[in-house]
Amino acid sequence: MIKKGIILSGGMGTRMSPLTKAVNKQLLPIYDKPLIFYPLSILMLAKIKDILIIVNKGQLNQYKKLLPDGKNLGMRINYLEQDKPRGLPDAFKIGKNFIKKDNVAMILGDNFFYGQSLSRMLLECVKLKNGAKIVLHKVVNPEKFGIATVKNKKILSLKEKPKVSKSNLAVTGLYFFDNKVIKYVKKLKPSYRNELEIVDLLNEYKKNNKLTAEFIGRGGAWLDTGSIEDFYKTSNFVSAIENQQGFKIACIEEIALNNNWINKKRIKDSIKFYGNCEYSTYLKKIIS
Repeated sequence: MIKKGIILSGGMGTRMSPLTKAVNKQLLPIYDKPLIFYPLSILMLAKIKDILIIVNKGQLNQYKKLLPDGKNLGMRINYLEQDKPRGLPDAFKIGKNFIKKDNVAMILGDNFFYGQSLSRMLLECVKLKNGAKIVLHKVVNPEKFGIATVKNKKILSLKEKPKVSKSNLAVTGLYFFDNKVIKYVKKLKPSYRNELEIVDLLNEYKKNNKLTAEFIGRGGAWLDTGSIEDFYKTSNFVSAIENQQGFKIACIEEIALNNNWINKKRIKDSIKFYGNCEYSTYLKKIIS
């Protein structure tokens, strides 16, 4: 069972400059909540309550103002800084003392997931004992993504942005690893981009026939908020769902309450913390 999770929330966010010159992308709003709430909520839905957030050097205080230590959510939130991006697998080097001898999940801080059967799929993923598991989603433009070919949930091949592909299953930014990830990361060599590549790490598992997949079903959504256009598309998506259906996506206090990690008093403390805003009004509704 996976009980630890890493949110990789560093990176320079250059595609969204100049917005990201002063503020980390994951602290910018997707509709009425900071982007970081969305990946955090995914780990919470997976019942993972021991979290490491990896942030850029110099941005730690900004995060701690928003998510100090996780006690308000019945969780433990730790932080580590990275001085510069060195590729996604570097998260496991930075976080090796956090991971220790446990299995671990990792989600990218700019990924957005939504779907009715999402919780069920996540709870299946955290049962992982051996190997690695990736979450896949169908896309119409496979040439823009890392693409997996799959048979009976086993990964047959992984290709980065293939010009031609029979598969349209994109590798999302949500991964589940056993403890061998620490050993495998040590073997990786930087690519031509001078970064460690996630595909190389996944291929270490594939070589040993230990790489499997789960799928975001039809009706589910996975959105990468890497560009301004995608960022606002995601914001509009959240706005449309919330205003039509009356519930909030990624309300972290509500998830913590549903998980029995906190009580209504903690929600009242959060209402005081957030002040007079729409988010607080929603929190009042869920405890009334």
